Amino acid sequence: MPSNEKRIPRIRRAEPQNQQQPIGSIDAVQQNSTDANAQQIDATNNLSAREEIELIKRENLTGRQLRIARRAAQKHGLQVTSDLDAVRVLRKNGIEPFQSTSNNILKNAANNSQNTAPSNLPSTVRRTDVAQPVEPLDTNTRELEVHQIQKELVKRRRRRIAATVAKLICFIAIPTIIAGYYFYRVATPMYASFTEFVIQKADNPASAGAGVGGLLSSSLLATAQDSIAVQGYLSSREAMNRLDGDLGFKNTFQGEKIDSIQRLDNQATNEAAYKVYKKHVQIGFDPTEGIIKMEVVTPSPEKSLEFSKALIGYAEQQVDHLTQRLREDQMKGARDGYEKAELDFSNAQSQVVALQEKLGVLDPTIEISAQMSLIQQLEADVQQKQLELIELRDNPRPNRTKLAVLERSISSRETMIKDMRNELTQGTSDAASLAKITAELQSAQAQLVLRQEFLASSLASLETSRVEANRQTRYLSMAVAPVAPDEASYPRAFENTLLAAIVFAGIYLMVSLTASVLREQLTSG
Repeated sequence: MPSNEKRIPRIRRAEPQNQQQPIGSIDAVQQNSTDANAQQIDATNNLSAREEIELIKRENLTGRQLRIARRAAQKHGLQVTSDLDAVRVLRKNGIEPFQSTSNNILKNAANNSQNTAPSNLPSTVRRTDVAQPVEPLDTNTRELEVHQIQKELVKRRRRRIAATVAKLICFIAIPTIIAGYYFYRVATPMYASFTEFVIQKADNPASAGAGVGGLLSSSLLATAQDSIAVQGYLSSREAMNRLDGDLGFKNTFQGEKIDSIQRLDNQATNEAAYKVYKKHVQIGFDPTEGIIKMEVVTPSPEKSLEFSKALIGYAEQQVDHLTQRLREDQMKGARDGYEKAELDFSNAQSQVVALQEKLGVLDPTIEISAQMSLIQQLEADVQQKQLELIELRDNPRPNRTKLAVLERSISSRETMIKDMRNELTQGTSDAASLAKITAELQSAQAQLVLRQEFLASSLASLETSRVEANRQTRYLSMAVAPVAPDEASYPRAFENTLLAAIVFAGIYLMVSLTASVLREQLTSG
C-alpha cells in the first residue's frame, strides 16, 4: 500500500431497525431512528462530501435506487448535483431514500417531536458510539470482492436473459408455431380466379370535333359513375343473394371439407354469409385506367369459375339497367311526337278529300281557269256579234230578221256571261261559289302541307333520339376472362406465418413497455 495514499475510513451504515421487527409503539420507532441517525451523523461529520460519495459508491447501488434517490431529493426540495449526491444529502438530512414511505413518515414525526419538545423539560441524552475508521482492503481481498460482485452480476444477467427468452417463447414463438401449423396443415386450400373488365359507351361521331366537351364525353369520366355503381352492386347483399339462389353460395362454404375457422354454419344467417362473401369476393376499381378487377376465392376451381361468370352476367344486366330508363324516356317522347304528327297529317288529308267530294271540285284553281277562259271566249263572241250588229245597222235597209237574230244572240251571250261570273263569286242555291270553294280547299291544303312538315320534323327527331339512345348504351368489355385455376392460391402459409410472428411481437412489445412504465410509476410513487 503506498504511503501517500489517503486513507478513507469505511463506515458501515446502520441497518434500520423497523425493517427487522414490528413496530410496537411510536416511542420505540423514534428511539431506533434517533439512534441510527445519531450514529450515522457522528460517523460522517468528519468526512468530506467526496469521501462520503466514495463510500456510497462502494454500496453498489443500482440505477433504479439512484433514480429513486434523485426523485426523493427533488420531492423534499434539496439541491443535488448527481444521483450519488442525492443519496448523501438525503442521509445527511435524516431521510433514508430506500425505506418505505411509512418509515420515513414515522421517522420525520419522531424528529419533529424531538425537536419541538418544550424547553423547560429535561431532554434525554443518549449515548452514541463513535464509528471507528475502517482499514482499507488489501489487493487480494478487493479482487475477491470484485470477482464476487462480477459473479453476482453474471448470475443476475443470466436470470434476466433466461426470463426474457422464456417470455419470447411463451408469447411469440409458441403462438407463431400454432399459426404456422394451421396455415400449413389445417387450413383448407382456396382457389382464386381473376377477372378484369371495363365499361364502355358507344362512340358519337358528332362529338369528335366538339372540343373540350367531346374530349370529356369520350374519356373515362363518362363511365366512372357507371363503373362505381357496378362495383357497389357486385359487393352488395343483393348480388350475394342472387348468387346463393342460382349456384348455392352458402353450400359451397359449408360441410366438413372446410376447416372450422373458415366453415359456414349449416344454419348461418344472411349476415354471416355476407361476411364470408365480402372476404372471398373482392371487387376493385382503378379510376386511372377505368378497369374493374374482380377476384373470386372458393374451395374448388370449378366453383370459382362458375361464380366469376355469374357475377359478370349480373354486371352486364346492371349496366343495361342503368341506362334503360333514360333510353326509354328519350325514345318514348320522340315516338309519341311522331305518332301524333302522323295522325294529324292523316286527318288533314282526309279533310281535303272530304271537301273535294262535298264540293265536287277536284282543284278550284283549274275550275276557275276554265270558267274564266269560257267567259273570255263568250265576251269575244259578244264583241264580234256587236260589230256585226253595228255594220248591219249602218245599212240603210237592214234585214230585220238578221238584225233581230243578232240582238237576241248578243243578249243571250251577255246573260250567260253574267251567270257565269255570278257562279264565280255569288254561287247558286244548289252549289257554293268557286271563291268559297277555293278558300276552303286552300285552307285544307295548307293544313295538309303544315302537317306534312311536322311529320317530317318528327321523323327526323325520332331518328336523332334513336341515335342518342344508342349512344347512351353501355357495354361491358372483357379485358381478362376468368380461368379455372389448377393450383391453390390461399392460404399463403409463409407470408401469413411471418405476419403472425410480427403481430405477436408487436403485441408483446407494447404490453412490455406498458407494464414497465406502470411499474416505474408505482415504484416512484
